[in-house]
Amino acid sequence: MFIKDVGELSVDSGHSAAELAKRYGKGPKVVVAMKKNGELVDLSTPLDAGDEIEWVHADTDTGRSILRHSTAHVLAQAVTRLWPGAHYAIGPAIDEGFYYDFELPGSAHFEEKDLEEIETEMRKVIAEGQSFERKAYSFEDGLEIFSDQPFKVEIIKGVASQSEDSSTASEEGVSQAGITVYANSSGFVDLCRGPHVPSTSYLGHFKLTRISGAYWRGDEKRPQLQRIYGTAWESKAALEGYLKMLEEAAKRDHRKLGLELDLFHFPPEIGSGLPVFHPKGALLRYLMEEFSRKAHLRAGYEFAWTPHLAKENLFNISGHLQWYKDGMFPPMELEGSTYYMKPMNCPMHILIYQSRARSYRELPLRLFEFGTVYRYERSGTLHGLARVRGLTQDDSHIFCAKDQLATEVERLIRFVLALLGAFGLTNFEAEVATRPEKYIGSDEDWEVATASLIEALDNIGVAYKIAPGEGAFYAPKIDVHLTDAIGRRWQVSTLQVDLQEPQRFDLGYTSQDNTSETPYMLHRALFGSVERFMAILIEHYAGALPAWLSPTQVVVLPVSEGSMSYAKAVSKAAKGIGARSHVDEAREPLGARIRRAKMDKVPFVIVVGEEDEKAGTVGVNRRGSSAPERGVALAAFLEELSSEVKEPELVGFSYDD
Repeated sequence: MFIKDVGELSVDSGHSAAELAKRYGKGPKVVVAMKKNGELVDLSTPLDAGDEIEWVHADTDTGRSILRHSTAHVLAQAVTRLWPGAHYAIGPAIDEGFYYDFELPGSAHFEEKDLEEIETEMRKVIAEGQSFERKAYSFEDGLEIFSDQPFKVEIIKGVASQSEDSSTASEEGVSQAGITVYANSSGFVDLCRGPHVPSTSYLGHFKLTRISGAYWRGDEKRPQLQRIYGTAWESKAALEGYLKMLEEAAKRDHRKLGLELDLFHFPPEIGSGLPVFHPKGALLRYLMEEFSRKAHLRAGYEFAWTPHLAKENLFNISGHLQWYKDGMFPPMELEGSTYYMKPMNCPMHILIYQSRARSYRELPLRLFEFGTVYRYERSGTLHGLARVRGLTQDDSHIFCAKDQLATEVERLIRFVLALLGAFGLTNFEAEVATRPEKYIGSDEDWEVATASLIEALDNIGVAYKIAPGEGAFYAPKIDVHLTDAIGRRWQVSTLQVDLQEPQRFDLGYTSQDNTSETPYMLHRALFGSVERFMAILIEHYAGALPAWLSPTQVVVLPVSEGSMSYAKAVSKAAKGIGARSHVDEAREPLGARIRRAKMDKVPFVIVVGEEDEKAGTVGVNRRGSSAPERGVALAAFLEELSSEVKEPELVGFSYDD
């Protein structure tokens, strides 16, 4: 037997890995599962002499996911102990944590104060050292085991009724072969594919974080359940570090700062997920968009504009009504035709390409639009600007020849990283999402497209991971992730290589040898959406945006009414060099006005008095400085201000650079 990082070992067939694992994992490096010949399995799985084994440690992404899913089972067990008769639905591991959905008996419901009691009961389960044992049963046995759990029964019946080739013919712990469960030694049983830690004693570094509502199956017409969220880690230090990050994230929450800084809000009269932007927020959008427009022009893009809705046949041709209808708003009937709000801009950009015959001399053709699209996000998934129903994408579609594809992808990724870097974001990682189970197009086309993405990332030297099966139905894609100031990972830009849509619309161009060829098409949203990117910037900078992006860059405060004329002159001089400046008149005490300007996170708070007017000086309160600087010559301040408020240089944005 060969064990990675250990070497060859002489082990009898049928031997358990659990004892071996204890020798090679201590503390956070404890082994929680293993890969046996490439398959992720429990440590209780018997070993054979020729096996290749790789330990899964608790401090890895896979190990943490196992810890979290195992902790979710403990949560369900604790709830059913405290609320006999409770129904438990699903409880997966998610990024940085887990959740479980419940329906309590009668009119009972969870309150925030219950989380402490549930945690206490969970720790009792953990202290009992209950083993997790995997068992397999038939559908009939499964229905009997879970006869008092209606959500589990529905899951089992749903899979049992599907044909073997159905794309829905499996769920967690349920397949056409039957069901698998994990039974704790106390008697608690749950549907699960696994793997799990060997026993509850492997757990303990966890925290329940919040309660929310959740419809069963995400359907507003189904029962509304209660969802308990939590997090679990491999060590006390890792848990404490994460909880500290959550505290900092709460301070940076863009929803909170958006109200405090008077940027945007969500009027209930308009509807969920549909924000309105106040003057400061609208100005911030303008600054973001205009900088991006100038960069795109320099990089050889041509602007497009398309309407917000279209007839259904357009989305039939594109495949959206076949593959994406659940994410679209309901149709509208008008003059005998059916219209849909557009969920994506690509079909309309394709129509622009298709509007006349194209030659190889025109390729690559790079179309760009700030296009607003509408997606029916479930109410439970909405999250401020980060998840909305009306979003404006900085959307580009690039049409190119096959021999241009690799170069164009590489240039596009460099452009994406350069533009994101101009906003002060530099810590990137990419994820390559490959062909999903449901897809259109030939395997060869998918292989060419996927290879071009990986080759470009390799050439640029960007770190990346492969996400098997996570591509769109029509194309593989690259998702660019960034890490913000407090270590959180955000998905921003998306890039897809697509030959399917050009074929569906019968696109072509005349090649150099006068034959008709089908172009490749690149989909690209750089910000992701303006709304989401604004949320990221607000949280990354904790509301203290770079001076060039700040809606107000300078506030001038006269000490008294006698200094008002000089304050206006200073503000006018600041405006003269392109700064956004205004005067906060002396209608309140100076201290109150300074505090307000600092709460508004204005980069430069300028205080002027009669002595300043005589000397031609100002008092400068720089954002983040420990103390103001008095007696600064106005000319010197204006020189400093000029360099601080100007846009970043458009370096690296041209395909000719």
